Amino acid sequence: MANPSPHLLLVATGGTIAGRASSAQDNLGYRAAELSAQDLVAAVPALASVPLRCLQLAQLDSKDMSHAVWQGLVRCLAAELARPDVSGVVITHGTDTLEETAFFLQRVLAPEKPVVLTAAMRPATSLQADGPQNLLDAVCVAQAAGARGVLVAFGGQVHAGDELRKVDAYRLQAFDSEPAGPLALVEEGRVLALRPWPQATGLGAALCERPLADWPRVGWITSHAGFDAALVDAAVAAGFDGLVLAGTGNGSLHADLEAAAVRALQAGLQLRLSTRCGSGRVVGPGGLVVPVSATHSPAQARVALLLDLLAQPARPQA
Repeated sequence: MANPSPHLLLVATGGTIAGRASSAQDNLGYRAAELSAQDLVAAVPALASVPLRCLQLAQLDSKDMSHAVWQGLVRCLAAELARPDVSGVVITHGTDTLEETAFFLQRVLAPEKPVVLTAAMRPATSLQADGPQNLLDAVCVAQAAGARGVLVAFGGQVHAGDELRKVDAYRLQAFDSEPAGPLALVEEGRVLALRPWPQATGLGAALCERPLADWPRVGWITSHAGFDAALVDAAVAAGFDGLVLAGTGNGSLHADLEAAAVRALQAGLQLRLSTRCGSGRVVGPGGLVVPVSATHSPAQARVALLLDLLAQPARPQA
């Protein structure tokens, strides 16, 4: 029996890239996650000649991304990337939680083959539809010699999955990866590398096999003027396992939040410190003695803490 031919796998999960509105002028009142993986490919004529297999793993607005979908993605990617005929994977996703999914997949898998996520800020029906070009760029990156790791192709740039941040709520150039900047550019089908592709060791897909009911409960709380410590105390009472504290400026915390955080530590919660600032890093340990997620957004810091806790034995249920 002949070996299967090398090909790319397209895994679709929904998002704005698969969204539709009743008018081409409507970029806000659309319904996300309506088009199938095959629909997305058919909208890009240049993909007709690319050996591409489609898989519809989920169909949701990424604001509703769940641990269940992440677990399914890890299982799917671990199996598919182990196949010698799969040269790389492209994942279509929504933009709202793209930085979380990309961070999660890179930390867990750190694959030697390219896994390229892409998305869109405009629905497929828009006059400004950016999904087709982003999808084509993602396929180009997945085919690029030497490409590896979890990557994000968006707006003509390629970002490392564990460095990505969403920096704008509406405009097309919605992502960045400060302070290092993009890994590469995509120009008319050519991938121009600016930095080396990611080299890392993943935590392993087995980490995510714990039943979802036993996954740690991790959230984040943002420091702000007039902070109410009841937010932290409620998380402790609700049985959370960890919290990310998004501080103001260089990770500074309102005095009432800091006092509540001390109580949370005494109750056994694990904490991480980040900043609510859109860019930059936390420099120094801060006033509260907890690990600092210096270069991570609060969203990424939450995923990092979730994975740290998943790597520990499950806490017995009360």
